[in-house]
This record gives sequence, C-alpha cells and structure tokens, in this order.
Amino acid sequence: MNSKVAIRRCSEYNTAEMVELIADIYKSCDGPDPRNKKVLLKPNILTDTDPLKCVSTHPSVVEAMIIYLRSRGATVFVGDSPAIHLRGFRGNKSGIGPVSEKSGAKWVDFLLSPSSVTVGSSRVRIASVIKEVDLIISLPKFKNHELVFFTGAIKNQLGLIPGFSKARQHALYQDRDRFAEFLVDLNESVLPHFFLMDAVRGMEGPGPGQGVPVTIGALIGSTNPLALDITASSLADYDPLEIPTNKIALRRGKWLRDKSEIIYDGPELESLVKKDFKRITEPGAKNTIFKFIFKRFKRIRRFQRRPVFIHRNCTGCRECIRICPVNAIRMHTEKENHVILTDRQCIRCYCCSEVCQYNAVEIRRKFFGV
Repeated sequence: MNSKVAIRRCSEYNTAEMVELIADIYKSCDGPDPRNKKVLLKPNILTDTDPLKCVSTHPSVVEAMIIYLRSRGATVFVGDSPAIHLRGFRGNKSGIGPVSEKSGAKWVDFLLSPSSVTVGSSRVRIASVIKEVDLIISLPKFKNHELVFFTGAIKNQLGLIPGFSKARQHALYQDRDRFAEFLVDLNESVLPHFFLMDAVRGMEGPGPGQGVPVTIGALIGSTNPLALDITASSLADYDPLEIPTNKIALRRGKWLRDKSEIIYDGPELESLVKKDFKRITEPGAKNTIFKFIFKRFKRIRRFQRRPVFIHRNCTGCRECIRICPVNAIRMHTEKENHVILTDRQCIRCYCCSEVCQYNAVEIRRKFFGV
C-alpha cells in the first residue's frame, strides 16, 4: 500500500489557497483519478456547532475539496452522522451543509435506508451511499480524543455508522483497546481512497468536543490512514505508538509494518511539532496489571478518570442521557439540571463528554459522591 504522506503549511482558511494546496497534496500522494466518478466526502462533524470551536472539519476545507474534485470532473456527495443524529440533519451550524450546496455537491442523510457491512465478526449498519459511489474521501479533524487519545483518519470512519448505532459499538467494545480494534476492523471493511486532515486549526485538551482550539498550520494528506495518523499524532508531540489505533493497525501489518516505511513529503517535520500541545494522558494505560486491577476491583475502579458533571453549567438538554450506550446517566428527580452518573454502570466511553456543548461534563478523577 502507498505509504506516502504529504504536508503543506496552511496558516488560514483561505479557500482559493487551499484548493491549490489540495491539488499539490493529492498529486504528491498519488490520489485516485476522480474524473467521471461519484465521490463521497466524509468530514468529521461530531456536533453541529460553530467552526471556530474546532469541533468539526472546517467548512472551507470541505469547500476547497469539492471545488478541486469538481474541477477534475467528479460528481461530489457530502455527508456525516454526528453523535446525536436526527433525520434531516444537514450540518448547517458547522457551515458544511451550506458550503456543500453552494459548491455544487449533494448532501446525503446517512440515516436514510442504511445498509450493513461485515466488520470483524459482526454485521454493522452503515450509510448506504458507500455502495453508490466510486470513491470515498475522508476529511478528519486534528483533535484530541478522551478515549483513544488522538482522533484522525482511522477514527473518522465511525461517522459512516448512522445514528445511535455508533454509541452502541461502545457498549459492545467496552475498553480502549477493544474499541480501537473495532475502529481498525471498520477501516479494513470500508477503507476510503484518500484522506485529507484539517490541521490548520486543531483541538488540544479534553477533545473531541470540549477541548481548546489551537493553531497547527497544516493540511495533511495520504491514501494510507495509518501513515497519516502516525504523522499527525507526532505533530501533537505524542509517541505515535501510544495511540491505540496506531499500535493495533501497525501490529496487523496491513497498511504498514513499521513507521519507518512512511515516505514523507513536506517541510521538516520537527518544525511542525507543537511541543506544548495539551495531550490526553491516562496513567497506567499501558500497564496490563494496572488495567486488570481497575476492571476487577470496583472500589479501586472508582478512582479512574470518569465523567464528572458540572451542575452549574448544565442546561438540562439531556443529550448526555440520550447518547449513553449503557443507560448509566439520569436526571435527578428533584434538583433542576442535576445529572447523576451511576458509576458502576459507566463503561468510560466518554460519549457524554463528546456531545455536551455547555462544558458541563469533565473527564477527571472524583473521589467522593456517585
């Protein structure tokens, strides 16, 4: 498999400039010929919110990719399934829906007549449009992720699974490594033909939904999801092999056998690394004995990092309750806007944190209370 990764410096969301940069990246990485092809663009829209929050792929990146593909003779479709996905979703607040329409692409609702594919040993519901297009191009966002540390090309495929079927996977794969295995399985079943990461502005701290915007200043492209994720996570000053999806995919050897196989085209990589990037840390995450103790001894498990609800910020929207795959969250029967977590049921998937738009969920240790 092609192991080339191309990075081009990009300091702002200037659509015309990005069209040129995308053309250069696409050519450098031997992107597939889109002429007379139906192409699905799959951005990252975790929640439909202001692009300035850096929760989703910036609409200008989507617009630039549409313009580039249409100039090459492609028919372009755009779609994604956010964490809370209702029928008729169009990505209006994120700006992605409107720029797609303006640029001549067709928006696709992933909830309409979903199909299914085999992922690992299971059948999984998936957007039926993947069987109607010739090419899939993934547009991930450069962000932290509380569960898998860094979300990139491999993680972005989860959005092809429509509606609450995404959260259901957390219930089936109830720890970090098992969920990462599932994500790699999903990419092996439905692998996009090209990846372009929006790393102009990214998210550090408690991503993927409540972190802090940070300037990275780059667009990153590849036909190889693992090569891209290893390179991108290096820019966030992670050890790429500490990212579970990277570690698992590299061990399988399907896309790369060793990170030294990556062929790099771009500025000196060290000059792009953000040394002060606020990374996700999980003490003991690599220690098998430590993880075994937390799983087996419930009282000790309560000292793990977990969702902590900040009641003064809560608006009572109940999105956290809707997304929880194991029904571990409920509203207090008397106190207004007071969410309660049943810790013994919580699987530490952190979906509640992902969907909260009011900074009412923190992932940290809590030594007292339920």
